Amino acid sequence: MALTGSVSPMWEDRYKNHDDYLFGREPAHILRENPWARAGATSALCVGDGEGRNAVFLATCGFEVSSFDISPTAAQRSRALAVSEDVSIDAYVSDWADWDFSRQFDLVVAIFVQFTGPDQRPGQFADLRKATAPGGRLILHGFTPEQVGRGTGGPPVAENMYTREMLVEAFGDWNILRLASYEREQTSGTAHVGNAALIDLVAERPL
Repeated sequence: MALTGSVSPMWEDRYKNHDDYLFGREPAHILRENPWARAGATSALCVGDGEGRNAVFLATCGFEVSSFDISPTAAQRSRALAVSEDVSIDAYVSDWADWDFSRQFDLVVAIFVQFTGPDQRPGQFADLRKATAPGGRLILHGFTPEQVGRGTGGPPVAENMYTREMLVEAFGDWNILRLASYEREQTSGTAHVGNAALIDLVAERPL
């Protein structure tokens, strides 16, 4: 997901030229394996959610879910996945810059949203903070710089990756409930397969 529409053809082409769900239909493991992180919430926003695997999972858990992605094909597949799971989501086609982050949600989910460089990241983090309602939680999951060169997913540049220090600087004034970096074998469709260097943040916005 990008902050501007300049990469729209790239993402649309990636999804459109792939017959099945590029990142699979199963949610990111941080969502499935940490139910406490979503406890008590009823509304969720999934940013840059691709083909909807995370949004649809949350809908199956009873959430009222909105999601957006820059790719029309991805959003269409999100809706189709929701229908196949007999749930409903609001899946929008939107550039990051065009999304209204003043709309607040109990839970904001940002999974592998790392195709922005250091110059745009502060604005991206500020938007995620704005969209999280007071008392709500942000779940952020991505790669660390150690991921570069592994060929198992993510952009090929270290400066786009997350570090513990970076996330503490951005969200340290919130209640950090989980901050963990680790290595794990993952299989997310055909796009993320193999050993990966990952990091999780779960942070609660003060009331």
